[in-house]
Amino acid sequence: MSTVVPRRVTATALGLAALVLAGCANPTDGGTTEVAATPGGRTGINISPDQHRVTTGKVGSIAAEVPERIRRRGTLELVASSGSAAPLTFYATDNKTVIGVEPDLAHLVADVLGLKPHINTVSWENIFVGLDSAKYDAGLSNITVTEERKGKYDFATYREDNLGFEAKKGSGLKVTGPEDVAGRTVAVGSGTNQEKLLIEWSKENEKAGREPVNIKHYQNDSDTYLALQSGRIDLYLGPNPTAAYHAATTGRTEVVGTYSGAGADLQGLIAATTKKDSGLAKPLADALNHIIDNGTYAKVLKRWGLTDEAVTTSEINPPGLPKTTE
Repeated sequence: MSTVVPRRVTATALGLAALVLAGCANPTDGGTTEVAATPGGRTGINISPDQHRVTTGKVGSIAAEVPERIRRRGTLELVASSGSAAPLTFYATDNKTVIGVEPDLAHLVADVLGLKPHINTVSWENIFVGLDSAKYDAGLSNITVTEERKGKYDFATYREDNLGFEAKKGSGLKVTGPEDVAGRTVAVGSGTNQEKLLIEWSKENEKAGREPVNIKHYQNDSDTYLALQSGRIDLYLGPNPTAAYHAATTGRTEVVGTYSGAGADLQGLIAATTKKDSGLAKPLADALNHIIDNGTYAKVLKRWGLTDEAVTTSEINPPGLPKTTE
């Protein structure tokens, strides 16, 4: 895989499936909103419980690659974070149906494998606990490929990983590198690759004689955004799609910089994650490549305004976010 310099742009230049929304769900139209599916183009998306998902057919040769114990069971036990993060994984207007780009892709992969998808939602750390114990077959939850994780897990990539720095609207902040967060108070999810990147930036600042980053953790997004609005934190670092979605739907925040989830020299990648040597990485990658080839993958990404994060090929265990250097 070739390395790519990350896209570093400010909110005014955000063209990424920037998830520019016209407004929140409207009960009178059954629960729809609009996203920027392509630069200059808009598409309405369905956030009601009745999803009418994109579907595809079973491919016998790929389904045969699935380990026998899973084929015999007939279900693909998938796991995602219970934290609501539109447009990745979140709840429909009934507040109980799990929807988003991750569930849509999970259903497509299961279609190809001839299995019924069962999506389990748990806290972030319990995704990995469940994979370790083989309670779940695979995680599709915006999980970034990292060199550290590759020691315990196998990956089949399906989307680019771009991070977004979110600030209170009108903050005047711009983030393009470590120096822009020196001395700043930044919230980030514990145990995420965003946290790993932020720790690295803090160390870089200290080595350069600048102030370190004051890193904060909150239990949920509502607490984080309350802290952002009250001025207790300067920035929130999270997945760019969710940051842009939140900024567009609330009008109270803005994305003031984006960065590759794998650092300065490598394009970060999101991947279906399985326990090491479980035998599932290859069938998952083959299923993903099949839906990339037949066009259903592109339809799903367009539906959620994430066309700009598409990959052309699903790769098994490509280079990921480097291990932390001391």
